[in-house]
Amino acid sequence: MADPRISHIELDEATILWRNADIEQERRIAIFDLIEENRFKPLRAYGAGHEGPYRLRLSVQDGRLVLDISDDGGSLLETLILGLGRFRRPIRDYFAICDSYYQAIRKATAAEIETIDMARRGVHNEAADMLLERLDGKVETDFATARRLFTLICVLHIKG
Repeated sequence: MADPRISHIELDEATILWRNADIEQERRIAIFDLIEENRFKPLRAYGAGHEGPYRLRLSVQDGRLVLDISDDGGSLLETLILGLGRFRRPIRDYFAICDSYYQAIRKATAAEIETIDMARRGVHNEAADMLLERLDGKVETDFATARRLFTLICVLHIKG
């Protein structure tokens, strides 16, 4: 029976150079939410009869996002490599807004926090749309899954 979803996700720990408690919490929530509810159908693997669920490993190599897609047993089905050039600005903007957000929740008013959070969601949504475009023709997925994947892509880009 077809089950086109991610059942397990792993981030390349060697790629993650540094993270603080706030970022670690974002990572945990994104992974939990992603596993709980996602749509992920790699078209080439699916067409070859691998109907899911899938294991996904994310890493960054030479400035590119590498998605290793395996079957639920761990056998590699395919590797997708996406250029990250178009994501540099949204990642930078997202980090800047997140820093403002984490500082604001410690000392700002509710209205200020809400304004920063709206900006954060806006950048996040634009980046999710961009990711959907980059995956078009390779992986069928939904907006919520793309948003959570973008969060994890950001975690892979954290510098100390």
